[in-house]
Amino acid sequence: MGRIKVNLTLDADVAATARALGLNMSRLAEAAIVEAAKTERNRLWRAENQSAISAYAEEVAKEGLPLAGFRSF
Repeated sequence: MGRIKVNLTLDADVAATARALGLNMSRLAEAAIVEAAKTERNRLWRAENQSAISAYAEEVAKEGLPLAGFRSF
């Protein structure tokens, strides 16, 4: 996928510090956005599947882990 230009507004001191340190603000922003998107997708998935997660946890609490009798550790 190609790259596109976007505009960001940053605190002036943050930008000056990044420039002084020779940091690539575009790549840093991209990495932060990727991580934030991953975190949000995971949060949404957990929220959408909370009932199934709770039901499985309840089942494990009552009956133990599936196939636990076959574990060798």
